[in-house]
Amino acid sequence: MKKKKKTGGSVEFQVFCFTNKIRKLTSHLKLHKQDYASRRGLRKILGKRQRLLVYLSNKNRIRYQELISQLNIRELKTR
Repeated sequence: MKKKKKTGGSVEFQVFCFTNKIRKLTSHLKLHKQDYASRRGLRKILGKRQRLLVYLSNKNRIRYQELISQLNIRELKTR
């Protein structure tokens, strides 16, 4: 058995995939303003990405800073 690379499950890769989905859905919703099912899906993906980013910022702040600068997304709001 060969070992697989551990890139697919990393937090950075998951956030990257969610960011791509968010950008696609955002452009879709600009054309289809009445598509409420896609809007709901977008909110769910945003929540998942936010939870992953909170986890990463608590676990490793340096990796978090690098990731948000690479993906060009805003930093999380702190409560």
